[in-house]
Amino acid sequence: MKNKKNKARREPAKDPGFKKVFDKDASGVKSITRKLFGLFAANQFRSVFFLDLILLLSLFILHLLDQEWTINGAFYRDAARRITGSSFDTLTYEISRDGSILLSQPLAPFLRILTVLAACLVFIQGTGFLFSFSKTRFLIREYLSPINEIALRADELSRISFSEDKYQLIEDAITRIQPEDHEVLAFQDKDLAGIEAAMNNLLRRIQEANRQQARFVNDASHELRTPIAVIEGYARMLDRWGKTDPRILDESLEAIKTESAHMKHLVEQLLFLARGDSGRTQLKAERLSVHALTEEIYEEVLLIDEAHVYRFLPHPEDTVIEGDAALLKQAVRILLDNASKYTDEGREIVISCGRDELDAAYIQVQDTGLGMDEKEVKQMFERFYRSDSVRNYPGTGLGLSIAKWIVDKHKAHFEITSRKDVGTRIRIVFPVNGAEEGKAAFSAPGGIKGEGI
Repeated sequence: MKNKKNKARREPAKDPGFKKVFDKDASGVKSITRKLFGLFAANQFRSVFFLDLILLLSLFILHLLDQEWTINGAFYRDAARRITGSSFDTLTYEISRDGSILLSQPLAPFLRILTVLAACLVFIQGTGFLFSFSKTRFLIREYLSPINEIALRADELSRISFSEDKYQLIEDAITRIQPEDHEVLAFQDKDLAGIEAAMNNLLRRIQEANRQQARFVNDASHELRTPIAVIEGYARMLDRWGKTDPRILDESLEAIKTESAHMKHLVEQLLFLARGDSGRTQLKAERLSVHALTEEIYEEVLLIDEAHVYRFLPHPEDTVIEGDAALLKQAVRILLDNASKYTDEGREIVISCGRDELDAAYIQVQDTGLGMDEKEVKQMFERFYRSDSVRNYPGTGLGLSIAKWIVDKHKAHFEITSRKDVGTRIRIVFPVNGAEEGKAAFSAPGGIKGEGI
């Protein structure tokens, strides 16, 4: 039913010239099909012909050698060999030396056997060709059918003559539509069905972009509102009592400095993402040693964080990748910052690098902290996302989004394994020869795996 409906839409009854165009397009595709099929059949025939010829010649030569061995018990050396005879029945294989004939063997019986064998081969191969060629012809038509469909659609669109009222209908519908209200266009005209579908797809993309932008602005406003409110509250406290009370003065100044630093950090993260989204952040690619890069990050974190036990596990063989050293350091530092934030003091955090089973380079951070469930892993890279279990911890919810942007720009991907109350292992896997596309994978309790985080 669906095919009949589509066919009816492609062949407007009101256009008498359409059937002619359709036949012309179909005949064009048939001509291409015949040419492709002819080339395929010719190649197949040549291949089989030469193989058969080699097989028959090999059997013929082996027969002659067998006759020499059977009659003489050995192969004649330094003897002249030739085939004599004026007709098929008188063909003889002769071996002579110094004018004397050493072997004279009729060839007609064996040639008749070869002829029967050749006929059987032709029959068997011909039967096989009939089945394979019919299947090949069908496959060629299937492969070419989208081309014919495109040609028919393009011709159909070019032959539609829009009247003034149809243009007015489109203009009125577009004027009334409000993308932010989740509305869609409905022309109620079958001639405009294709245009209606295309414009509605565009509207859906605009609506989704608007939703993402509105959510981003709302989240950013919410995150900025808290430090601003704190700063404003302490400023009022200073104005009322802080001028004469040193304790209130010290407390207010410390809180204002803390919230100002938090707000500065948040604004810097927002600016980084905004520059990245607009394409203004460019990668300074260079050849990097994975071992040296990871070891440098490890030595830096030892100086910054003395509350946790850090361990570095290098790979015996170093790997060189193409990347921006500063941005990659920033991404790994974000992972380490998260690991230290959600891991109790005194517990271990492991930094490692190496190659996986596909020979792809990786940098890995593994902690023994809170861990995450499947839902949290799926959403962890969303901007401003913070699960209920970590809302009491400091943070903006933008760090992992920045790390994801950096990793994607390097055409790398994340591999995440996490268990609740056990810990989390996050691995940045770089493409093998730069061929992989950026993606994210996760594994959660029960061995569940997924992509596209």
